[in-house]
Amino acid sequence: MSPAPARKPKTPSIEDLLKKPAATTVASGASTPGTFKGAKKLAGVASKKTKSPSEMSQIELLEYKMKQIETSEIERQSQREAAQHSLPYINLKGFPISPEALSLLSKEQAEATKAIVFLKVTDEIRIATSQPSDAVFELAKKLAEDQASDIQVYYCSENSFQFALSLYEALPKPIEVVYGVRISTEDLQKFEKEISNFKDLQEKIKKVSTTDTLTLVIGAALKGNASDVHIEAEEDGIKVRLRIDGILHDAAVIPSAQWKLIISRVKLLSGMKINVDTVPQDGRITIYLTNEKIEIRVSTLPTAFGESVVMRLLRPKSISLDFEQLGIEGLAWERLKKEIERPNGMIVTTGPTGSGKTTTLYAILKRLNTPEVKIITLEDPVEYKLPGINQSQIDHSKDYTFAKGLRSILRQDPDIVMVGEIRDTETAEIAVQAALTGHLVISTIHTNNAAGAIPRFLSMGVKPFFLAPALNCVIGQRLVRRLCPECKQPIKLDATMMEQVKKELSDLPKSANIKIDMDKLEFYGPSEKTKTCPNCNGLGYKGQIGIYEIFTMNKDIEHMILGASVSEYDMLAIAKKFGMITMTQDGLLKASRGLTSVDEVLRVAGIEVEDEEEKANEVPAEAGKPPAETK
Repeated sequence: MSPAPARKPKTPSIEDLLKKPAATTVASGASTPGTFKGAKKLAGVASKKTKSPSEMSQIELLEYKMKQIETSEIERQSQREAAQHSLPYINLKGFPISPEALSLLSKEQAEATKAIVFLKVTDEIRIATSQPSDAVFELAKKLAEDQASDIQVYYCSENSFQFALSLYEALPKPIEVVYGVRISTEDLQKFEKEISNFKDLQEKIKKVSTTDTLTLVIGAALKGNASDVHIEAEEDGIKVRLRIDGILHDAAVIPSAQWKLIISRVKLLSGMKINVDTVPQDGRITIYLTNEKIEIRVSTLPTAFGESVVMRLLRPKSISLDFEQLGIEGLAWERLKKEIERPNGMIVTTGPTGSGKTTTLYAILKRLNTPEVKIITLEDPVEYKLPGINQSQIDHSKDYTFAKGLRSILRQDPDIVMVGEIRDTETAEIAVQAALTGHLVISTIHTNNAAGAIPRFLSMGVKPFFLAPALNCVIGQRLVRRLCPECKQPIKLDATMMEQVKKELSDLPKSANIKIDMDKLEFYGPSEKTKTCPNCNGLGYKGQIGIYEIFTMNKDIEHMILGASVSEYDMLAIAKKFGMITMTQDGLLKASRGLTSVDEVLRVAGIEVEDEEEKANEVPAEAGKPPAETK
C-alpha cells in the first residue's frame, strides 16, 4: 500500500500571520490565488501564546478585535464576492493599519488600482482590493520583488476600501526644500498672455512688487529665448536689456528708487554678499520649471551709479542640437563627419565669444558619446551637464589650470578629450602630444577665422613637426540670426551690393561642386509685417544658424606647416584651393535660400571690398616669379 501524499502547506491566513512572531518561518509551497512569494525566509523562534487582551501586542490584539467586528449585510455580500474571486475576505473598518504599511503605495496608486496595503509584518505583506484585476496582481507581484516579501491579496468592500483610503490624510507629508526661484507653468502662461512685446513688459513692471519684478524680467527673458539679462544702474533710472539671438535690446526702465531693493534681491538669490558693492561678485541662481531646470550665472560690477548686473541664462535645450542640425553642408559636412570618426588627432574650432563654439563641440561629443568610449572634458566653467561624460571644471584659485587638468586627464585613460580653450603654450603642447598618442582632442582657439588657427599655434611655440601630424581639422564659425518665417519677404539689393555678392559667390571652389545661377539670385529680409509680428516680437529675426568654413589637413598644408613660415593669407589660399567655402560664402548661400539676410551676413562675417585705386596701381609679377621685395 503506497503512502498517502503529503499535504501541501497553504499560505498563512491573517489569523495565522498575526499569531506568528516577526521572524517565524512560513512554509512555502503551492500558492493560493492572489499569493506572491518574494521573501527570503529565516529560521525563527516560537512565540508564547497570549492569554488575555491586556497582555496582547498590537498585532495580537488585531486577531481579537477581528472576532468582535459585526458583519453587516454589505460585508456579508462582500464575503460572498470574495469567495467568487477565490480570495480571502477582509473588513478594513476598525483594522489598525500602520503608516509603514500604508506608505508602501502612494495614494494615487491606491486610487488608480483600487488596492491598498493594510498590513506589513517583516517579510509578509497583505493587500486589500475592492476590484480584483490584472493591474492589482501585477502591482502585488512587483511589490513582492521590491520588498522581498510574500504577499496575499484580500477582497474588501468599496466602503471598507474608502475608509482605508481616508487614512492617507493622516500620513505626514514631506516638505520640499527648494533653493532658488521657482517659476510655475501657470506663471509662464500668465507671462505669455500679458507680455507680447517690450512695451507690455514696461507697463507690467510698473504694477508689480520688487520680488515680482525680478521674476517678471526672468520670465520675459525665458519667453523671448534671451541668453543674457542686463540690469544697469544709470543716472536717470535702471535699464533692463535682453540679449536675444546675439543682439542686445532695450526691454524696460525701472525707477531708480527701486535699485537697492532689486540689487539686494538679486544678491540674496544668487548667494552674494548683500553689503558688498565696491568689488565685483559672482553667484548662481537656479530656476525650476515644470520639466526643466535652468541655471543662471550672475555677475555684478561696481559702476558710477550703482552696479551692473548681468545674468547668463544657461538652458540645456539651447545646446541640445544634434550634429546633423548644426547647419554644416556639402563637402564641409562630409569631411568633418569623416574627421570626427578618426580615433586620434585634433579638431579645433575658432571664433569670437558667442559664435557657437560650445554648441558645436557639444554636438560633436553627443555624436561620439557611446558606451564604448570614455569622454572627459575640461571646462571653465562647466555650463551644461552632459549625461555619460565626465566634466571637470577649472579652478584658478586652487591652481587647477587647463595645463594641469589636461595632464591629469591623460592619466584617466580617456578615448576623447575636450579642452574648453587653448590659451597658452603649455596647454597647446600637451593637447598636441595627446593627439599624437592615440587620443581624439577637441578644443577651441581664439582666431578670427579657420586660416588663422595654424599661425596662432606656431606663434604660441608649438613645434611644426608636432603640429602637422596632430591636426585633423579646423572649423571657423559665426552665428547669424534666422529670418522670421512669418514676416520675411523677398528684397532687392542695390547694384553695388549685388555686385559684391556675385563676386563672392563666383569665387566658390570648383571642388565644392556647388552650382548657382547668378542671374536668378533672390534674397530676403524683414517686411512691413515685422512691426506687428507676434512670432518674432517685431524684431524680424527668430533663432540663429551657424555659418562655417572648414578645412582638413592634406600633404600641401603639412608641407607648409613644416616650412614654419605660414601666414594667414597663405593658409586661406591653399584651403580654398582644396575646396573650402569661406564663412561669408556659406552665409550668402544660406541667405539665397531665405534662411538669413545679406545684411546679417555682412554684420557678422563681412565682405572684403576691393579698393579699385589699389587694384589699378598693382603691378603684376612676372610669370613664375614672386614680386620683388621692397627695400
